[in-house]
Amino acid sequence: MNRLRLLFVGKLTAAWAREACARYQEALARHVRCDISILPDAKNVQNISARLAKEAQYILGALGSKDLAIGLDENGAAYSSKGLAGKLGGWIDDPGRIPCFVIGGAYGYAPEVSARFDTRLSLGPCTLPHELARVVLCEQLYRAMTILTGHPYHHG
Repeated sequence: MNRLRLLFVGKLTAAWAREACARYQEALARHVRCDISILPDAKNVQNISARLAKEAQYILGALGSKDLAIGLDENGAAYSSKGLAGKLGGWIDDPGRIPCFVIGGAYGYAPEVSARFDTRLSLGPCTLPHELARVVLCEQLYRAMTILTGHPYHHG
């Protein structure tokens, strides 16, 4: 079975977001092996630069050498659902790489994390709250997998 990874900084605090992510992650797991890592946030660090540096340690420490690091970023490439399915299909079919989607903390990414990204993905032109971005990413990855496998979830 093919594989992908999700790296998220910080725990979900809202029950609705936890429930929605769990639902889509469970559904996604029926199509592809999905490893999820919840990394600590540095919310107790008051200085933003220090916070980004601390979160960078966590993110860079969690990324493996085989990971194709895909940073969620408002300036990244935006795809239709079918377009994302095509990209995801190519990424997961590469035997030498594991697609790894990264959502950083509240203040984004330190420069060294941005430099590690192989590509950037945008979920659209609007800025989304952190918890909603995680739900949308999980749903879109599930939708992409259903497109790739011919499952009727996607109707377009």
